[in-house]
Amino acid sequence: MKKTTLLLICCTISLKSFCWGFYAHQRINYYAVFLLPPEMMVLFKPAIQFLTDHAVDPDKRRYAVAGEAPKHYIDIDFYGAYPYHDLPRKYEEAVEKYTADTILANGIVPWWILIMQQRLTNAFKEKNQAKILKLAAEIGHYIADSHVPLHASSNHDGQATNQKGIHGFWESRVPELLAEKEFDFMIGKAAYIDNIPNWVWSRVLESGAAADTVLKDEALLTQQFSEDRKFGFEERNGKVVRQYSSQFTIAYNNMLKGMVERRMRLSIASVAGFWYTAWVNAGQPDLKNLNNKTFSEEDLKEFEGLNAAWKNSFSKGRAHE
Repeated sequence: MKKTTLLLICCTISLKSFCWGFYAHQRINYYAVFLLPPEMMVLFKPAIQFLTDHAVDPDKRRYAVAGEAPKHYIDIDFYGAYPYHDLPRKYEEAVEKYTADTILANGIVPWWILIMQQRLTNAFKEKNQAKILKLAAEIGHYIADSHVPLHASSNHDGQATNQKGIHGFWESRVPELLAEKEFDFMIGKAAYIDNIPNWVWSRVLESGAAADTVLKDEALLTQQFSEDRKFGFEERNGKVVRQYSSQFTIAYNNMLKGMVERRMRLSIASVAGFWYTAWVNAGQPDLKNLNNKTFSEEDLKEFEGLNAAWKNSFSKGRAHE
């Protein structure tokens, strides 16, 4: 009942947008597949394109469902100082202390991941292939979001420090420019997560602790670059856009000592670990013999609607990648 209340209240919260860029989300889900054991690879490897493409569905949903945005972040600094002992880790206790409206206004990503994990576990138990793949793709998005420092900061886009645009710079520009050539995503094997809530909150606390460095280093580097060297113009989606220059982006990545790569790597390991844990907790069902292998008409309409909502927002200049 309490989780149902959380879902219903989500539908009333106003839109607040941010996430890893499309590129990073898709790479995270893609590489997570290769960490899985053979018993899971029989399902996940043939579906890797779906898991990659639909990694961004929750972000697209922000343009169609007003209650979606809080599931992507938590302004944890609202609750005091690190390690935020004033904020109860259990949702019911947090609501009792701060009210549901306050909790939702400041984001619910750690609690939403737990709901999604239980849904994925149930889908494995049901041996429902379409539901497994849809939920696996989407939980990957929320897990990855919890690893982004500015997802755990009320100054989420540098709006309080005259650094507007830094969110997309850290999460989109840096990986898009450097990941293919510089980052190493060969990690190992998926590991079982014994205590899922502790894992989730550990990642969120890490993100919150890193937010100041993300902001501080960009501010220091900006002092070393003139405006025409910090920004440049590049073609993107058929349009010439103003963008952080390659020189500034590389210098920022070096100044952060590889933080973006580390958080992407940990995101990949976490996504694979959550998929694997859901499968184990469901009793390790045989994934070669599943039911509901095709998506329902309702699912297909949802996919189409999400694409339409995102494209409409993009055409109006409100969407981002």
